Amino acid sequence: MEPGKANLEVFAATLLRLAQADPDILVVTSDSRGSGKLTPFAKALPEQIVEIGIAEQNLVGVSAGLASAGKKVFAVSPACFLTARGLEQIKNDVAYSDNPVKVVGISAGVSYGALGTTHHSLHDLAVLQAINNIDIVVPADNFETQMVIETAVSHPRPLYIRFGKAAMPHLHAPDVHFEIGKAITLATGDDVTFIAIGETVPRAVQASHLLAAQGIAAGVMSMHTLKPLDETAVLHAARHSQAIITVEEHSVYGGLGSTVAALLMQNRLSLPFKIVGIPDEYTVTGSQNEIFAHYGITGEGLADTAQQLLAAPVKVGM
Repeated sequence: MEPGKANLEVFAATLLRLAQADPDILVVTSDSRGSGKLTPFAKALPEQIVEIGIAEQNLVGVSAGLASAGKKVFAVSPACFLTARGLEQIKNDVAYSDNPVKVVGISAGVSYGALGTTHHSLHDLAVLQAINNIDIVVPADNFETQMVIETAVSHPRPLYIRFGKAAMPHLHAPDVHFEIGKAITLATGDDVTFIAIGETVPRAVQASHLLAAQGIAAGVMSMHTLKPLDETAVLHAARHSQAIITVEEHSVYGGLGSTVAALLMQNRLSLPFKIVGIPDEYTVTGSQNEIFAHYGITGEGLADTAQQLLAAPVKVGM
């Protein structure tokens, strides 16, 4: 996998390029232009950025008002605060009022590392999935980031886009098709399928390479859109694999794994299944890589999980 930039850098550069050609594109921030890599945007287009200060509820309310007036608004703030302090406004002013704001949660998951649990965003996918009329996208690499921002400008519904901070390797062929709501297959294999989201996707790709060296064929799916979920892709994987492993930088409750599990159960599909994410405990302190290693969200850790899942005896329910 070739090295790339941080998705946030690609987000900011893509948004600046689009906004230079469209004065209706506005950015609203909560003292987060620096962490959102938006300083060049502010210098180039000072009339198209609104600084609210550290007031996430106001950030969302102002963004909803601008969107209701026909502006194409990107509301940018750290995910841990944006989807907690601003949750009521996201629910009422954006989603329920049908204002197509692009809510952008930055430094999500455990990107803030050693700043600890207060700055981790392990709840955002769960709470937003429970709100009607907001789509959820978590890009895995620079390509998916560029595509979702280009698509988001004209996306007719409220949209939550989630970014981490790490530099991400390039995962896709140049001619791959991106569409909100459609997963992208990065590797095929009928022994086990990894369904991963966001910055965990490269770890799943690494695991597939390690497993291939051991004669285990592992598929990898980048489920960049959590809502609406690509149910067809999930069900196809379940019917053509011996096991499914979901991987996410989020609580094991309410995110990708829970959603996939519910879909499989409702379609009466039973196969070995494992959710890999952050368990319901006080999260260890460390860098993103250290936290990932602790919870097995590495190529080696995921390969071990796959081997254990495939080797475990199948339990037959009553």
